[in-house]
Amino acid sequence: MEIRSEEQLNPVADEVSAITAVVRPILTGVLYALKADVVAEAGGRENVKLKMLPRLHRKGDGDTGICFEYAVHEAITSGHADVAERVEDALKLCKVKGRSNSILFGAEKQGSQQLIDTAAELLTDDSALLSGSRGRPVKLKRHLTSAASAFRRKGAPSGLPQSVSGLWRADLFLGSAESDYWVGTTVKINPTALTGAKGLRVGIVPAAQGKSDRVRLDEKRNLVVCPVPYDGSFVEAFYLGWEVVTAFMAADAQLPKEVALPRPAARTVARYLADRREFTVLDVVDALATLAQPELLRTQTESAGIVLSGGTSDLVTTGAVVAPIPTVE
Repeated sequence: MEIRSEEQLNPVADEVSAITAVVRPILTGVLYALKADVVAEAGGRENVKLKMLPRLHRKGDGDTGICFEYAVHEAITSGHADVAERVEDALKLCKVKGRSNSILFGAEKQGSQQLIDTAAELLTDDSALLSGSRGRPVKLKRHLTSAASAFRRKGAPSGLPQSVSGLWRADLFLGSAESDYWVGTTVKINPTALTGAKGLRVGIVPAAQGKSDRVRLDEKRNLVVCPVPYDGSFVEAFYLGWEVVTAFMAADAQLPKEVALPRPAARTVARYLADRREFTVLDVVDALATLAQPELLRTQTESAGIVLSGGTSDLVTTGAVVAPIPTVE
């Protein structure tokens, strides 16, 4: 799997140029997530016209997704002080001691559930999942296949124990390789969407201006709520950019109807694309550089090892992930 992380370098200036800046890597990600045999029929990636992108792309067929979970995961694994300290405070409330580690559980969870990058080396046969309920902790590694199956069936009955029946909703597993204790973690860009489930113990949300950013136990949800700081305007621009691309593709590479894309700045960027639909995707990405906010972000591409819950496999249902990495304020 290819992970294209988009790291914020500067504050967002004006909305149109910021959205244009993030649309460029999203288009590139969609292009490079297309199946190789489909691209070959079109004459290679360098010859795929923008108007052909929605016709060649199929949902669930090598999807590119925005994975904000990856931004949180990256901040933890890279040891970003502001985020890592808060996560360690949350883990202490879950009775997990030691340096915090993160395992990303499925990016754009289409088809087979996938563990990315660190799962193989961090999880052991004795890795215990702390759920916050009474009783002996379950062994995490043993139940990953059932969690994957439950996700594909949207929570329909699976082999998960009752005490962790909502584990399929996890975005990350946070814990410590030192203590070998882990907790199911949900990541929500919208704090109002945060919900608890059996098997989930930590909820990570953006810190809101003017509100308490204290790590706290929400007894109603049975979640330790962990607000993390981030630049909201950058993440908002990223999601607007994603909205522009998806609406443009749904409109068969034409300007979407106003009801599908009502925001004026987003429509301006969509018009940039519609005006260039006869050109190749790569040429359009290059041309938009002059209209994009300069030095808003830096793209880094890496290949992530895929570990399916039942073992290692070459089968990958998500070809690429576009992950916004905002500035931590």
